[in-house]
Amino acid sequence: MAEFLTLAEAARRIATRDLSPVELLQDCLARVDAVDDRLCSFVTLTRERALAEAKSAEAEIMAGRHRGPLHGIPYNLKDIFETKGIRTTAQSKQLADYVPDADCDAQERLAAAGGVLLGKAATWEFAHGGPSWDVLFPPCRNPWDLDKDPAGSSSGSGASVAAGMVLATMGSDTGGSIRGPAAACGIAGLKPTYGRVSRRGVLPNCFSHDHAGPLAWTVEDVAILMNVVAGFDPRDPGCADVPVPDYTAALTGDVRGLRIGVPYKWIEEEVPASAVTRAALDAALDAYKSMGAEVVPVELPPLAQYDDSKKIIAIAELFSIHAEDLRRRPALFGDSLRFRIIAGGLVRAEDYVQAMRLRTVLAQRMQAVLRTVDVLMLPTGEPAKTLQPVPPETLFTKSSYTTAFNVGGNPALSLCMGFTGEGMPLSLQVVGRLFDEATVLRVGDAYERAMPWRQRRPALVS
Repeated sequence: MAEFLTLAEAARRIATRDLSPVELLQDCLARVDAVDDRLCSFVTLTRERALAEAKSAEAEIMAGRHRGPLHGIPYNLKDIFETKGIRTTAQSKQLADYVPDADCDAQERLAAAGGVLLGKAATWEFAHGGPSWDVLFPPCRNPWDLDKDPAGSSSGSGASVAAGMVLATMGSDTGGSIRGPAAACGIAGLKPTYGRVSRRGVLPNCFSHDHAGPLAWTVEDVAILMNVVAGFDPRDPGCADVPVPDYTAALTGDVRGLRIGVPYKWIEEEVPASAVTRAALDAALDAYKSMGAEVVPVELPPLAQYDDSKKIIAIAELFSIHAEDLRRRPALFGDSLRFRIIAGGLVRAEDYVQAMRLRTVLAQRMQAVLRTVDVLMLPTGEPAKTLQPVPPETLFTKSSYTTAFNVGGNPALSLCMGFTGEGMPLSLQVVGRLFDEATVLRVGDAYERAMPWRQRRPALVS
């Protein structure tokens, strides 16, 4: 197999005809064949279609019709993104035979940019219930250690990129489902601002908190993807009609004069970070100071309030989505998701309304703090734990560092900030102002350039 390439590196080589899209695809397929029987990151592999698309891309490029940096690049989609003529299962027996008759907005954009669709990636059931062993496919595993959890719910997206099987992917994030797998698998993942990327054709989890966004090996790769997938879609009622900048142009490497706010109370008192995570965060903050940024403490409302607001809203909306199937054919849900759907049926209308009112207050408080700093910075979470069944109620009892930014709707980026002594990735989270993904990506890219973390790949495939 050839050397690992980032999306940006492959795009540059394809553009200069130093690399063939067919050769790149064959290399990705070789990695799939070598390791995915153990990783289980793909649930559907579109081998023949991908080969045809790669040949078409190569012919276009040789004829001088190069579409841009995604032309000829292999990618996959989390298996809640609808794909015309390709099974879209959400990892659920409920949709075992579901073949959509139209593509989601993200697939339309990626295909128009010349990308090569290699298949559909594993997810938790309907992006909510998991990890599960009683659903349509086995759970995905972490390429850094097969006994470890790749996190959810965009688990196959994170694992397949880390293992070099694809150079790009799309996931979804309702409380951390892009950033968690990006963190656990040591890659970059962006939850854009709510409404920045269309969710048309993405099976819903929680209408008011769902985000669609890209994952890739580097922040630069994520910026390239954002240039393709961001933009107004009038067929998504939650999509925002706001200008989209050139995200790659923002990657100047310069963070001088930027103010970085750190919610120390969250990570010291409310949900104390482990020693290894805190040490990595402090080292990252020191790196930013050495690059000319200023680090200041900020105070946000309690993390628990963000979590509680989101959880009440999310389980009520989850029930509204799946109630009919729960009543008609409950046995086709896995235990984890079924438990969580049932819980949503117990939420009173007054609780839902009050949670929505609280959400507005919490979101406003977050935007007020972000008017005093350029970005917020904190860990994404702790290193990956052992992959094993977890009690479904942990959804309601565990707090996270990611959920608050779904409540606020703010763009939030996860990127690698080193490794534990056991070789598992650690992850930094960078959060920005509404629709200011450009600054978030600039801050993350500057750190990546200064650190050696992107030279290290999982032992499973390196």
